[in-house]
Amino acid sequence: MNTGEDTQGLRKILDLSRMISVFLLSMHFYIRFFQMFKSWEWNSEITDRIVGQLARLAIFDGWWLAKFAALLFLAISLLGVKGRKDENISFKKIYLCMGAGLLLYFCGIFFLYLPWSDSLLIGLYSLVTIIGFLLILAAGTWISRRIKQSLVKDIFNSENETFPQEERLLENEYSVNLPARYNYKGEIRDSWINLINLFRGLLVAGTPGAGKSYFVIRHLIDQLIGKGFSMFIYDFKYDDLSVIAYNCLLKYIGRYKVKPKFYVINFDDLNRTHRCNPLDPAAMTDITDATEASRTIMMGLNRDWIKKQGDFFVESPINFLTAIIWYLRKYKDGKYCTLPHVIELMQADYEQLFNVLQQEDEIKVLINPFISAYRNEAMAQLEGQIASAKIGLARLSSPQLYYVLSGNDFTLDVNNPEEPKIICVGNNPQKLQVYGAVLSLYISRMIKLVNQKGKLKSALIFDEFPTIFFNNMDSLIATARSNKVATALAVQDFSQLKKDYGAEQSEVITGIVGNIIAGQVTGSTAKTLSETFGKIMQDRQSKSINSSDISISQSTQLDYAIPASKISSLSSGEFVGMVADNPEEKIILKMFHCEIQNDHDAIAREEKQYKPIPIVKQVSIDEIKENYENIKSQIDDLLKSEVAIESKENNIGKGKASNKVSDGIKSKKKAAGKSKEKPKTTMSL
Repeated sequence: MNTGEDTQGLRKILDLSRMISVFLLSMHFYIRFFQMFKSWEWNSEITDRIVGQLARLAIFDGWWLAKFAALLFLAISLLGVKGRKDENISFKKIYLCMGAGLLLYFCGIFFLYLPWSDSLLIGLYSLVTIIGFLLILAAGTWISRRIKQSLVKDIFNSENETFPQEERLLENEYSVNLPARYNYKGEIRDSWINLINLFRGLLVAGTPGAGKSYFVIRHLIDQLIGKGFSMFIYDFKYDDLSVIAYNCLLKYIGRYKVKPKFYVINFDDLNRTHRCNPLDPAAMTDITDATEASRTIMMGLNRDWIKKQGDFFVESPINFLTAIIWYLRKYKDGKYCTLPHVIELMQADYEQLFNVLQQEDEIKVLINPFISAYRNEAMAQLEGQIASAKIGLARLSSPQLYYVLSGNDFTLDVNNPEEPKIICVGNNPQKLQVYGAVLSLYISRMIKLVNQKGKLKSALIFDEFPTIFFNNMDSLIATARSNKVATALAVQDFSQLKKDYGAEQSEVITGIVGNIIAGQVTGSTAKTLSETFGKIMQDRQSKSINSSDISISQSTQLDYAIPASKISSLSSGEFVGMVADNPEEKIILKMFHCEIQNDHDAIAREEKQYKPIPIVKQVSIDEIKENYENIKSQIDDLLKSEVAIESKENNIGKGKASNKVSDGIKSKKKAAGKSKEKPKTTMSL
C-alpha cells in the first residue's frame, strides 16, 4: 500500500542517494587535487586522516571510478523524483540537456592538458564537471516531470481499432481467395479474404478510384473462369472487363469439360459484336414473360417510374407494350418477335394497330382500356396512356441497335450444360440512357434462363450495377444459391443504388447479400457499413494531472470495430468487409480490414500480352441500313396483310358491313343525338 510512511521512507532514501552522489564527487575533487587544497590551506589534521583512509579505497583510484559511482547514485536518486507535471517538456530538450551534461562531466579532464597554471586548470576542471553534473540532474528531473502518459501517440485510435483477421487460406471448388495484409497492434500480418460461398451474393462498394475492378472484380473473373464457371459480365466501360474475361478464357479453356464459347454484345463496334434477340420466342413460354420484358424496358427508359409502380400512367404503357410483344410472339410462331419489330409496330396508327392487336384473344384484356378510350374519342387519355411508351421506345430506333437486336447468333442460357458460354455485354457511359434499357432487357431475360435447376455453375458479374434495371435482383440472390449461381454487384455508393432502384428495393439488395467488400465510401453508406460490422472491445484511458502527480484510469468498452470515419478515409486498394461461410466450412473471423495485395508488375506484363477481342464479322453500312429497312417493311406488310384479311373476313361474314375502327367512329359521329344504338363488339368496336 502507498501510505505516508512509505512515501517518507522513499524520499529519505532518494535524498541519501543524492547526498552520496555529491559526497563522492566532492571527495574525487579533494583527493585528486589534495596538494592544491593543502597549498591553499583548505585542510585540517582531522580531514587529512579521514581523507587518507578514504583515498585507500579502490573507488578513488584513477579519474573515472568515483565519477561513475557519483553518476550511478545520482541516477538512483532520480528514479522516484516527483515534480510539477509539464506538457511542454519535450524529449528533444531532455536529450540536449543530458547530452551536454554527460559531455562536460566526462570531458573536463582534457582541460588538465592545457599549458596553463595549475590553479586555473583545476578550477576549470572542477567547474566544468560540476556544470555537467547539474545538467544531468536537471535532465533527469525533467524526465520525471514530463507526462509520459501522452504515450498514447495514436491520435486516430488506429491500433486500438485493429482486430485479428483470417490468416488461413480456405479453398473449395467455388471459392475466390484474395491475398491481403492487415495491421494488428502495430504488426503487419499476412491474411486472406476467403470468399468460399459466392452463391450467397457479393456486394462490392467503393467510390471511383477505390479499386473495385483492379483489386476485386478482375480476380473474380480470373479465378472463377479458372474453376470452370460459365459467366455473364455486364461491362459498364466496355471493354475493360471483357478483355480480361476473353484472355482468361484462352488461358483456362482446357479446364472445362465442355469448352464454352465467348460472346459479346456491343452497340458501338458492330464488327466485334454478336447479334442476339432478347425477346427470343423460344424462351417466352407465356404472357408473363412478355410482361416482365415490358416492365424491364420501360423502367430502364424511365427511371423515375421505379418509384411510381402501380400508377395508372405507368402501368398503362407497360400493359400496352406487353400486348404488342405477346402479339408478335404469337404471330406466325414468333417470326417477328424482336424488339425492333415491337418498336416499329408500336409506331403504327391507332386504327391499324388496334384492328391487328384485337385478333389475339390473350391480349384483349390488356388492350380493351385503350380501345375504349379510342372508341369514346378520349384522345388525351389515350395519348397519356400510350405516348410515353412510344416516345421512350422511339429513342431506341437506331440502325445499329436494330442490327444487334434482330439477330440470333446465340441464346442467353449462359449455364447450359451442353453449350456453356461466357457472355459480355458492353455499355457506354456517354449513351447510358439508351443502351442501359436494352441491356437491362438482356439481363432480365438471361437471369430467368440461368436461375434453373440442373444447370452448370455460373457467375453473374455486374459492374456499376445501378446503371441497369432488373426488378427481381433480390429474388435472384435469395433463390439462385441452390442453382449454383454466384452474383456479384459493384456499386459506388448505396445512395446511388437508392436513387435508381428506390429506397425499399435498395435496402433489400444491400441487406440480403452475404459477402461485402467495401473500399472508400462516405456518408450514410459508411455509417451503414460500420453498423453492419459491429463493435469490438477496446481499451480506454483517462488521466488527471495535479501539481505533482498524474493519475490514470484504464477501462475497456465496446466500440465500433471500423468507424464510419475510417471507412471514409480508406486508401485505394484498402478494403473492409465481411465474408459468408458454409455449414461444413466455418469461418470464425469473418470481418476484415486489410489491403489487398496485387502483383502490379505481373499484372502489367500480363496486360501487355492480352489479345484483343476478335472481329466477329465485317459489317458494312449498307448491310446495317438494309436490315433497318427490312424490319420497317416487314411491319408494314404485317399491318397491310392482317388488316386486309380481317376486312375480307368481316365482309364475307356480315354482308360487307364496315367493321373497321374508323367506320365505327364515323357512324357514331353521324348518329350523335339521333340514335343510341350500342356499338358492335366486332372489329367496328
